[in-house]
Amino acid sequence: MTKTVYAIGLGSNRRGRHGGPADEVRAALAAIGDVLVVSPVIVTPPLGPSIRRFANAAALIESTDTPPQLLARLKRIEAAFGRRRGRRWGARVIDLDILLWSGGRWCTRHLVVPHDGLVERAFALQPLRQIAPDWRHPLRGRTVRQLAARIDRRRPRA
Repeated sequence: MTKTVYAIGLGSNRRGRHGGPADEVRAALAAIGDVLVVSPVIVTPPLGPSIRRFANAAALIESTDTPPQLLARLKRIEAAFGRRRGRRWGARVIDLDILLWSGGRWCTRHLVVPHDGLVERAFALQPLRQIAPDWRHPLRGRTVRQLAARIDRRRPRA
């Protein structure tokens, strides 16, 4: 079978029963496919009404799964780490998102790749830039490095 490379966003703003240590997350991802590289963790302010800071990272994995198959496996990993579905912006032990895949674009009712919010979210682009700076966004035509630089240049309005 043909292997595909996926960029996975990893985030957490709450310790669960596993606590989400890097080695356990890496082992869980390795059950899906080959973990090629994992970025360092960055700490970012909360998004939405959450009051807890987030720890974010990105990983590149190689898998024979289709995007929907991979999404189902990521949801099972989240559940195994203690994530429960609830408030959209609520605290979460672990959050795993497919950010990009080497197949370009995937769009169904339940899954959109590249991730809809990727180009606007520094917390996803910053770690991804460290491991895949030259990966080109299939819809924007810009590299991850270029997308991250655009967000870095933005200044809050006073």
